[in-house]
Amino acid sequence: MIDIHSHILPGVDDGAKTIEDAIAMAGAAVSEGITKIIATPHHKNGNYENPKQKILQHVGQLNAVLKEQNIPLTVLPGQEVRIYGDIVKDYENGELLTLTNESQYIFIEFPSNHVPRYAEQLLFDIQMKGLVPIIVHPERNAEMSENPELLYQFVKKGALTQLTAASVAGDFGKKIKKFSLQMIEANLAHFIASDAHNTTNRAFHMREAYGVIEKEFGAGAVYFFRENAELLVDGKNVYRQQPERIKKKKFLGLF
Repeated sequence: MIDIHSHILPGVDDGAKTIEDAIAMAGAAVSEGITKIIATPHHKNGNYENPKQKILQHVGQLNAVLKEQNIPLTVLPGQEVRIYGDIVKDYENGELLTLTNESQYIFIEFPSNHVPRYAEQLLFDIQMKGLVPIIVHPERNAEMSENPELLYQFVKKGALTQLTAASVAGDFGKKIKKFSLQMIEANLAHFIASDAHNTTNRAFHMREAYGVIEKEFGAGAVYFFRENAELLVDGKNVYRQQPERIKKKKFLGLF
């Protein structure tokens, strides 16, 4: 299994604090069945700055430690970029990192409570550079939850999305779990990833999430998400299905 979103690099953001924390997270990942994990530290989110070269250096150091410890996990470089106006310029300047540093996929994080007005234009500009934006954890964005049409338009116009495993498993509450499953049902989700920050309150939950998906949508849906993670790491085009609008269910047929 491949996990494309994690905060396993020690001492760079709000994920693993120490190398011991990172080793513990690596062990937890392996016990979930994860063999490759992309380290995606926060960048430009108002608290953390993790430019490309810094991440590449830290990933190299962590892989060396895991090899010494005989932990069968490969860490690949990535970055969780908070949406901001100069993304295209900074990518051209070599500050931003695509997932694995070799694929065409780049993580874009929105603020948790709203969607910036310039988002649609920026996602378009990113695609004009030959990149594929992946919106991370949209199920946890308050505005997209209230107005799923925004999400539908982003996906229809070429963006991909990544759900958090803990959201699907219900760890962020019933409302977020329900929205996550609605996104899967409407073909608005393309990846499941842990967004793990530690081994306690922000752990992996990958097996649990895939269990929920298999129960709700069948083994084919699990294959879809797992295969997409493989395709991403290989730098290939991932599977997409025709997106649909999330239907707001009427209450007792009264409205």
